[in-house]
Order: sequence, then structure tokens, then C-alpha cells
Amino acid sequence: MTCASCANRIERSLNKVPGVEATVNYATEKATIRVLDEGGALDADVLVAAVEKAGYGATVVVPRDERAASVAPLAAPVDELAPLRQRLIISAVLTAPVLVLSMIPALQFTNWQWFVLTLASPVAVWGAWPFHRAALHNARRLIASMDTLISVGVSAAYLWSLYALFFGEAGMPGMTMTLQLLGRPEEGAHEIYLEVASAVTVFILLGRYLEARAKRSSSEALNALLDLAARDAAVLRDGVEVRVPVGQLQLNDRFVVRPGETIATDGVVIEGTSSVDQSLLTGEPVPVDVEIDSRVVGGTINVGGRLVVEASRIGADTELARMGRLVEEAQTGKAEVQRLADRVSGVFVPIVFALAVLTLLGWMLIDGSIEIAFTAAVATLIIACPCALGLATPTALLVGTGRGAQLGILIRGPQVLERTRRIDTIVLDKTGTVTTGELAVTAVLAQPGVDGDRMLALAAAAEDGSEHPLARAVVAHARQAGVTLPTAEGFTAHAGAGVTAVVEGHALAIGRAAWLREEWAIEVDATLIAEHEAAGATPIVVAIDGTVAGVIVLADTLKPTSALAIERLRALGLDPVLLTGDNEGAAEAVGAALGIDDVRAGVTPAGKLEVIRQLQADGHVVAMVGDGVNDAAALAAADLGIAMGGGTDAAMAASDLTVVSGDLLVVVDAIRLARRTLRTIIGNLFWAFGYNVAAIPIAMLGLLNPLLAGLAMAFSSVFVVTNSLRLRGFRPQAR
Repeated sequence: MTCASCANRIERSLNKVPGVEATVNYATEKATIRVLDEGGALDADVLVAAVEKAGYGATVVVPRDERAASVAPLAAPVDELAPLRQRLIISAVLTAPVLVLSMIPALQFTNWQWFVLTLASPVAVWGAWPFHRAALHNARRLIASMDTLISVGVSAAYLWSLYALFFGEAGMPGMTMTLQLLGRPEEGAHEIYLEVASAVTVFILLGRYLEARAKRSSSEALNALLDLAARDAAVLRDGVEVRVPVGQLQLNDRFVVRPGETIATDGVVIEGTSSVDQSLLTGEPVPVDVEIDSRVVGGTINVGGRLVVEASRIGADTELARMGRLVEEAQTGKAEVQRLADRVSGVFVPIVFALAVLTLLGWMLIDGSIEIAFTAAVATLIIACPCALGLATPTALLVGTGRGAQLGILIRGPQVLERTRRIDTIVLDKTGTVTTGELAVTAVLAQPGVDGDRMLALAAAAEDGSEHPLARAVVAHARQAGVTLPTAEGFTAHAGAGVTAVVEGHALAIGRAAWLREEWAIEVDATLIAEHEAAGATPIVVAIDGTVAGVIVLADTLKPTSALAIERLRALGLDPVLLTGDNEGAAEAVGAALGIDDVRAGVTPAGKLEVIRQLQADGHVVAMVGDGVNDAAALAAADLGIAMGGGTDAAMAASDLTVVSGDLLVVVDAIRLARRTLRTIIGNLFWAFGYNVAAIPIAMLGLLNPLLAGLAMAFSSVFVVTNSLRLRGFRPQAR
């Protein structure tokens, strides 16, 4: 493929194959095929034949994880840009003296024009051969592309110069000429155009080279991310470490990860404690502490102690492989604005040829000079080449999604970008999204005359034998407070009620107020308990030797960045709505802490879906942020579904955007990046199309030299690519 028209032609040919829907991306040079019949089979040979029928070649892409599983030695990397770079350099070296001699009369020695012909001929023939070859290829199929425009323009300038030199007066000794960047019909049109043929070739080769470099660099973020995967692992076999390629790992294999090593695949820590650098997934530079039963992700780096990990996912099922698939899927799609541009570019080439012929005939009728008519027609052909249209969306998508992957933001496709522009309401699930989803001690309330630290130490010692989340939270709080835990005896767990134990000779009963009252006849202040429960907290009562010593209050705590994230979401023009299945007191407390007025409590999964649909019925364009299975239906129904990466696979499968970290501030960055990528696409399309519309009339009026037309056309493509590369500078907002 050499231009967007080629991609359109291949796409149309593939879509003629029964039972499939194809999308061809010019920038990535890939076709994405979707089987419409769920029970149907996909015959790759039929698809390749369809591409070849359109006049192009195709191969089936080997999935990255299959390539990674191969133990064959890697071949030396091939510099695909080398042939294009060589053609560009040689053509530029030959063109430089052609331009200088054509522009400066003082340097034009006798018979200089024949020397210029000698230099310009290799450029116009060999240098421009990729365009000539594509044009001939298309001509055999009675079709035209942007390469046809370039080839005809260069050939016309070169062949006219040959005619002027051999059959006109341009070949006479003593002939001189000057270069007019802005042509005037009354003068200069009768001279040779060798500088046009060679310089236009160089400008367009330069544009193609910069374009190819940009396409390669724009996907480097994703490639670098996926290449971080480990190559081998130290698997434990009968207690002995054996190094095996990652592709040979099996589920439940146990492997050792030493400090500084990359974790081979997703798994669960079964031995050791350490810190893991997860920046490749989350974009966060601070390592995360892991211990036994902690989940770790392949590709992250162990920066602390020795770990033994049991593999829970391998190959294509790993988090890293899934990220790669999501980003590649996003890069192969098309936004609606790009589909419109594709339809325009499909009919643009025939229209341009018609305009060039009209220009040629019009000037011959008006002025009678074939030289002036020829100048204007060639300039029209060259200036109209809409290469930038085909690059507008793919290059911005490549860069935007690659940058997102670096920051832990996965964008499913270009249609997602258009939705981010329209949303005005954002619905937030409470647990796990704006809160941590884990209970923590928020207050230790001792009765008058009771030492709070002493009470906490005794209570934590009693709870230390329990695996209940409430007990774990009390013990963790005591240890963080530096409290030394005494030894407990006679520990007994009472399911769903509390625990009893003897600590330092004191009988402790810790649990629900109703249980203490009913089982142990211990009176508890019901008002105090009711106040905390109304606020959404969970109070547990500590009784020592049959008397209430105090209350320990636990609650699901807000994430540190949630309040700031809500403030920034509002700054983006979004109205927040909080949804939760918790009681009204808990919901209102969180809403008040975050400054959210619209709080919906006691909402079931079906109710969440109903809230989304009701908001949409009221005319709102809704984004939904969630992390659980119970959020999946609402995420799928929302105009824009955003899944928190710490959540379930169901939530991420139903979403349009995935934030790998659990930080709500990254949701803000995800929306900002998506909107900025969309603005870049729209800006690219406006520049590419507006440039052609504005320049064609100027060329048809004979006011544009073909040389300047070629330079401007090449600049258009370079501008679009460079504008897209600015997305690599996207920075997340300061925490």
C-alpha cells in the first residue's frame, strides 16, 4: 500500500467476501477481519486471494504471544527504511545542482541545460520509480490512486522538458531561465521543467520517508511495552531451579523471581515478601509491596526480596498480552470522521484528473499557449494529492494509544474518542472506584476511665486469631500504631457475630452489639452504635471482663485522590453521580466527603443499568466508571464505559476505556488523552482537506509553480504526522 486509496481498494475487495467485515488501516498496514456468522469458519486463503485480486499482497499475522513462545533464535533486525533512505539521499544529491542552476542565471554556463538533464533523469525515472510502478500497476486495473497523480505530474514535467530540449528552442546554446515560485501566465511558462520533475520527486520522497519513520516511532511505545516480557523463568522442579523459556511455562508452575528480575507471567506469591515495580502497567513509579497470596503481573519487575510465584495465567491470557490486544485493536479501527475522509479520497483522484484536463483545455482556449496550460495542469495534479487524508486518523491513533499504554490507559478504538467529546455526566460506582473497597479502622472510642491504647492492644490480640476482614483491619491498625500485641488464649470465633479470647487474664468478647447483648448479657449504648451505622460505618464493641470498654469503628475508606479527581472531572464539564448498593447513610457520607450531590443508594446491578438508561432518556450522554461484575451491564449500556484495572475481567470486557491502576485521577487523564487525540484527528483532517480545497483553485489559475506545489503537498503529509507525534508529549496532571 502506498496511500489511503490503496487501503480503501483492499477494504472494498475484502468486504466482498461473504460473511466477513473488514477494516484496513493504512498506517499500520493491517486488515482486521470480523466474521459476521458466529458459527462460520474463517478461510485465510480466501482473504489473501481477495487482497491479491485487488492487486496487492497479504500474509496472515502471527499472534505476538505465539512468536514469543517460539524458541527459535531471533533474526537480526531489518532496517525497512534503508531502501527509501538510500533513494532519497541519492535523489537529493542529484537534485541540488539542478535547483541551483535553474534558479540562478549567473551560474548558467553554455549548454548547462544538458548537464541538468543528465542529473535530473535518474531522479525523475529511478527516484520516482515507486510512484511510476504503482501508477502502472493501477493503470492495468483501470484505477487511479494518489501515486498516479504524482507519477503523471513528474512524468509530464520531465517529458515536456525533453520535448522542449530536443524539438524546441530550450536546447540551444546560451539559453537561460529563472525560477518563479508564484507563476504568472504571461511569462516563464515556456521554459523546461527538469527542476520541477526532480525537486517534486525529492520532496515527496522526503514526505514518505518522514511518514514511514513516524509510523514506526508512533508504535514504539506499544512494542517497548510488550517487549518487556521476560524471556525465561527459573521453574522449581522437584525443588531444583530449571531455566525454561516463558513459552514452556504451564499453569500452576512455581518459579523463582530474584531481586531485579522480571516476573515471567501472571501469578500468585506463595513464598517471600518484596516490592514490585508495576510502572509498565499503571504508569505509577512507586513500587507496590507484595506478600504471600498477593497477585503479581508478568512483565513487572521485582525490586525487593526473593519471591516464589505460582503461575495463574500464561501466554495470551496474561495481563500484558491482553493490553497488547486492546491497543492493537484500537489502532486498527476508524473513527466516523475518518470514514468520511476515506469516501472523499476514493472519488478525489478522478475529480483531480478531470480538473487538470479542464485546466489544460481552459488555458489553451483562453490564452492559446500550451506552455501556460501545461504549467497550470501539472501544478493542479501535484497540489491535489491528498496523502495527508489517509494519515490523519491512523497516525494520531497510533501515537495516542501508544502513549496511553505507557500511562496505564487502554483505549479500545477510535469510536471511543468521539464519545469522550460528547459525554456530560459521569456515573461512579462507590466500592472499589472512589473508595478502597477495604475496611479500615476510622476511630477507637474508649469509655471514660479506659486507656484507649490498652483497649486496642487487647482487642487486636484477641482478633489476631481470626481471618475475618474486620479482624484483619483491627490487627493491621494496631500494628501500624506501633502497639505490641500480647498473647491470646482460648480463642473462639463465633461465625457472623464476633470472637472471644483470654488476654493477660482478661476475658474479652468483641463483636456486634446485638450479639453481646443477647449472648453475654452486656448492655451497649444503642444510640452510639446507631449513629455510626447511619453514617455507613461498622462499629464493633469491645467488652473486657463483662463490661463495655469501648467501640472500634471501621469503614470503607476513600481513596486519597478521589476528591481531587471529582473536582477535575467537573472541570472537564462532567456532572458526577454516585451509585452504590450500600445503605443510604454510607452513600451520603461518601457523597458529602466528595462533594457529590446526586447520590443513589441501595442500587442493585439491574438498578445500575436502569439509572444509566434513565439518564440517557433524560438527554444526557453518560460515562460509567466501575470495577466489578455487578457493573458490567451498566458499563456496556453507558455511552462510554470506563473500567478500573484492579477490577474484574467482566467489567473490563464491557468497557471502552480501561484504567490499569485503581486511581480515579487516571480516569481524568484517560478522558483528557482521548479528547486530545480526537482533537488531533480533527485538526489533521481539517488541515489535509482544507489545504487541497484552498490550493487547487490557485493552481488552476496558473498562480502556482509545480515546484512549490510539490513542496506544499509533501509538507501537508509531514505536518499531519508531526502534529500527531505531539501526543507523545501528553503528561498526566500532577497528583
